[in-house]
Amino acid sequence: MMRMMTATLVATAALPSMAVAQQPQPPVLTDGTLLDVVAEGRSVRTPDLATIDAGVVTQGAGAAEALSANAARMDRVLAALKRAGVADRDVRTATISLQPQYRYGENVPPVITGYQASNRVTVRFREVAQSGAILDALVKEGANQIDGPTLGLANADAALDEARMDAIARARARAELYAKAAGLRVERIVSIGEGGAADVKPMPVAMMARMDAAPATKIAAGEQDVTATVNVRFLLK
Repeated sequence: MMRMMTATLVATAALPSMAVAQQPQPPVLTDGTLLDVVAEGRSVRTPDLATIDAGVVTQGAGAAEALSANAARMDRVLAALKRAGVADRDVRTATISLQPQYRYGENVPPVITGYQASNRVTVRFREVAQSGAILDALVKEGANQIDGPTLGLANADAALDEARMDAIARARARAELYAKAAGLRVERIVSIGEGGAADVKPMPVAMMARMDAAPATKIAAGEQDVTATVNVRFLLK
């Protein structure tokens, strides 16, 4: 009986040390100074993608009449996009709505006076310089509701990677500066983390149109900043 109790006590006493042994241990660093640097890198690109919402709004005495007129005008708008070389994958229906229109009076129920139909599509233009002329063509074919454009990048990954590399370079340059000021040198990088999501901000642009004998909508692409933030820990000696 005494042997069994002794064995039980020994086994129980061993459990805490086994649990401790399974805990992850922090990395052991040699003698030195840790430096944490947060740096933002950037790359600059010319936007090569414009996104615009174009729609048709029509009125009719009846619901079927309003919707039928809307569909006919939207067919012309979609045909104009196809003639301009916009691919089917770059045109997506955003919303279709049909709403009654009311006349309101004092102390009387509202009366339906007609119906309003709306059909909006989201269009991506891969030739930003030509998107203004295409918009003018859409308006001629019946589009009477346009929002945008929002300018962006068709391939943002390459720009983001360039911004990340720039961020690492800036972090190392800052670490070298601190090390020199402290009379130390940068031994190595201990860890790297990306601070938040890398950022490719779409750019809303106001359209400029001349309402004269030769109207033309112009869209200026300009430049777009792409940024990335990194958190880098350096070991200084």
